Amino acid sequence: MTGQRRALIIANGEYDNPGLSALRSPAADAEALASVLADRDVSDFDVQVVRDETAHVIASRVEDLFADSAPDDVVLVHFSCHGLKSESGELFFAARNTRPERLASSAVPADFVQRCMRMSRSRSIVLLLDCCYGGAFGRGVAVRATGEANVLDAFPGGGLGGRGRAVITASNSIEYAFEGDHLADDHARPSVFTSALVEGLRTGDADRDEDGWIALSELYDYLFDSVRERNPNQTPSRDIEMQGELYLARSRRRRIKPSPVPADLRAASEDPNMFTRLGAVTELQRRLTSENLSVAIGAHEVLTAMAQTDIQHVAEAADLARQEALVRAEPEVVVFGEVVRGSRPVARIRLEGPPIARACRFTASHSWLRVTEVDGGAEIRLDQVEIGAFDGRVTVTGPTGEVAVRVEGQVVREPEPQPAPEPRTAPQPVPEPRTEPRTEPRPVPSPPPEPVLAPAPETPKAPRPPAELPAPSLKPDPFAVAAGLFAFAAAVYLVVIAFQVSSSVEDFFEDGGWTLSPLIVFAIGAGIAMFAPRTRRTVGPGLLCGLAMLSVVPYGPVVLVLARGCLLVAAAWALVSVRRDRSVRLGLGKPRGALTFAALVAGIGGVAGLVVEAGELFAYSSSRADEGAIYLVVAMTLLIGTVLGAFLRPAAFGVAFHGGVAGGGIVMVCMLFYALPSSSRVTGAGWGIALGMVLSLAVVTGFAARKAKG
Repeated sequence: MTGQRRALIIANGEYDNPGLSALRSPAADAEALASVLADRDVSDFDVQVVRDETAHVIASRVEDLFADSAPDDVVLVHFSCHGLKSESGELFFAARNTRPERLASSAVPADFVQRCMRMSRSRSIVLLLDCCYGGAFGRGVAVRATGEANVLDAFPGGGLGGRGRAVITASNSIEYAFEGDHLADDHARPSVFTSALVEGLRTGDADRDEDGWIALSELYDYLFDSVRERNPNQTPSRDIEMQGELYLARSRRRRIKPSPVPADLRAASEDPNMFTRLGAVTELQRRLTSENLSVAIGAHEVLTAMAQTDIQHVAEAADLARQEALVRAEPEVVVFGEVVRGSRPVARIRLEGPPIARACRFTASHSWLRVTEVDGGAEIRLDQVEIGAFDGRVTVTGPTGEVAVRVEGQVVREPEPQPAPEPRTAPQPVPEPRTEPRTEPRPVPSPPPEPVLAPAPETPKAPRPPAELPAPSLKPDPFAVAAGLFAFAAAVYLVVIAFQVSSSVEDFFEDGGWTLSPLIVFAIGAGIAMFAPRTRRTVGPGLLCGLAMLSVVPYGPVVLVLARGCLLVAAAWALVSVRRDRSVRLGLGKPRGALTFAALVAGIGGVAGLVVEAGELFAYSSSRADEGAIYLVVAMTLLIGTVLGAFLRPAAFGVAFHGGVAGGGIVMVCMLFYALPSSSRVTGAGWGIALGMVLSLAVVTGFAARKAKG
């Protein structure tokens, strides 16, 4: 019977005693390691996190974990804190209430952890120590320790009754020392060890033999190489006593074994007849695009052999077929441009081609490049803090080759706010000094000084747009043009229908032609937004998509089917134009700002009004139940559109989407009002609420658009 996998992560970065410097890394270590261990795609540990607790709480949690474990359980404990050595050489783990001069009563002894490990029934125990070690001295004693801390001596092997245990420590040397009651070096270093641990598990790079599993021995080898590469002065150490391998996580780096091609296809690829071999190339090319990667790799190997050894005509055909499965990544160069220091922009690499070309892994050239595999490619995050230009590479490696994606840009400082210029004033004439009057001789009066004119005020220059916001392209995308034309076509068609339906002003209102007016206005507005240079990138597509969303509701005259179809096609082309624009990346984010929540309230209020009106129709007559159902469908669509607009990013796209939803809601509410029965039993109160709320949604969206523009 397979046991449980249980992990306890202990992170102490805050300390009550001023003699222990605060550490920035334990909190981040705990969050990152807990995330990767709890990820069911990577591992299946039941994770508990203890952060900034006192010594007795930590000791209690450690004892409970080991005491409650079964023989088949895998137990993992991770310490991220200060490691302190007493004058007698005993090792302690610092807690929030630890006092350097009272380690025995205020810290967690390593000997206590060792005893808990010995008493546990688990046969698979892993202890990871990511600690900064130092010696504790009394007040007034200025000592800076050097040499080895011999951390592994605190966890001697043997005595576990044949049960397996492993201790891996980030460093076996003293990195921190005390001067009096304070640390001599209070610089909080980021954790190289845990970041390498998380990276090796998450990316699968620790799977050295690529068998799909990360063994403990493989993990240590990866940690040793990674930590030494990033910090040559830090050397991880280990003491492992286990029978067999302990597998801690799964890996995506599983080596794919080629499946041999069928015997008849192999014979055809080696047939003396050239045309038979060309036919084999065609069949091998078909197998190359198979979802079964083993089959595809087997075909790739045969095509490679034919491209290298066959006559020119057949070799060229085999090489051409093989090129379809080469690794292709888009874009070839990721340009971040100017990046403000402290921000963490994200870019995405997309993989193209058949499944065999997308079975790749990603390797970053520098530690400040964070690569995370996602469906269809990878996401790149920058963790660069140094000012200046940066240039790195992400290597994409697959069974059929590899490509390098260049990553470049420049880190700049945050712009400092410029003080407002002081107003210039005209210089005042300097008065002449007054003197006592003389009787002799009488001075000749001098002419009055000419007035000094104030210089004309300078015309303030318009502020330049930020460098990170690219100017809109002067040449419109053909798909954006197509979207705008379809929006105009819908508007023109609706105008023609409105005039044909209504021969007079009275007919225009009696026959419901007025219900088409809002849709005509919004369709024209969306078409103009798709052609305007400043709005065709995000605002126009967002407005079209929101407007078209209400067009999918199956209600209204048959003559509206063509207009709604044009709006749906326009929205589709608009999304294609956004997808082709590399400077715009659609996504989802958390709702932010009071106006966003006001839009949610208005949209939900409109939904409530439609539901109230549906209830009145259901109570009025069973013959009106179908119209009541239409009210509910419109309410559900309006709710989805309002909530989706609050989460859409960029913000300009989400605001425009809300505007389109408001426009579509106004159109639908007007059409539903025209169909209301003229009966006192149907008050229309719900309709009034719905109309007021969708109009409020339009007003709130207008304010949000004005704020975004400002």
